[in-house]
Amino acid sequence: MRKRWLALGVGVVGAAVAFYVTAPQNLDPEFLIDPSTDSLLAGDAARGEVAFAAAGCGSCHSAEGSEALAGGNAFVSDFGTFYAPNISPDSDHGIGGWSVYEIANAMMAGVSPDGAHYYPAFPYTTYSKMTAQDAVDIIAHLRTLPADATPSRDHDVGFPFNIRRSLGGWKFLFANDDWVVTDVQTPEIKRGRYLVEALGHCAECHTPRNPLGGLKTDQWLRGAPNPSGEGTIPSIHPDDLGWSAQDIVIYFDSGFTPDFDTVGGEMVDVVENMSKLPESDRAAIAAYLVALD
Repeated sequence: MRKRWLALGVGVVGAAVAFYVTAPQNLDPEFLIDPSTDSLLAGDAARGEVAFAAAGCGSCHSAEGSEALAGGNAFVSDFGTFYAPNISPDSDHGIGGWSVYEIANAMMAGVSPDGAHYYPAFPYTTYSKMTAQDAVDIIAHLRTLPADATPSRDHDVGFPFNIRRSLGGWKFLFANDDWVVTDVQTPEIKRGRYLVEALGHCAECHTPRNPLGGLKTDQWLRGAPNPSGEGTIPSIHPDDLGWSAQDIVIYFDSGFTPDFDTVGGEMVDVVENMSKLPESDRAAIAAYLVALD
């Protein structure tokens, strides 16, 4: 009898711990407050347009040739197929009715306004390192874009991955605000780190994952299997890439590799986004990449 009660007690404690660990952890509202005014930080749409490009938002959430962020693009993975949602300012099918906090909470904590976890196909695990100012600036820019009433498409994800609550356990294991590169020697490399590890979320494609979908940070940016099953995503680590910083900047400027090949695939969108950044940001990204150990 005592063993039964012990087993029951262990089960209850385990369930309580699991319930706590898997609960959504929201962004601290104070993060978005300007300490000099004790009010919400003011967003600047012009600055937000640049941060929006660096974050690649339009590449995932808009159809080719359209500014409307109506979603619908499919992302195939080992866990199912995910469809980018409508994040246009439409009040019914987009995020036009969301507050600044609700949008920032989605971007940086991966939690919806109704308290559900988002799947990490949405790179909130890297956006979590975003500055508060960039967050509110991006939101200000989003609200200048055209509204679209296209409904978001449901993800095609089977059991057990369709249990949203379990994503809290995934976040507990793999989501944190730590920088991967900690030894930053110059302000330029620090800026490059922010663009690569936070806004640009380059590792989401260029770093391999473990069986649960967590990034293998010990193989940072060393290439990965293509989730679609077609080929591999190349390494952009200097040991494998072999490009100079100037080669990388030219690639972002022109789309040409040092071998005079042209950019292709999903990198077409990346290069287009990079072209909207200041030259100093492209140079910072290059400096970060060539400095990797």
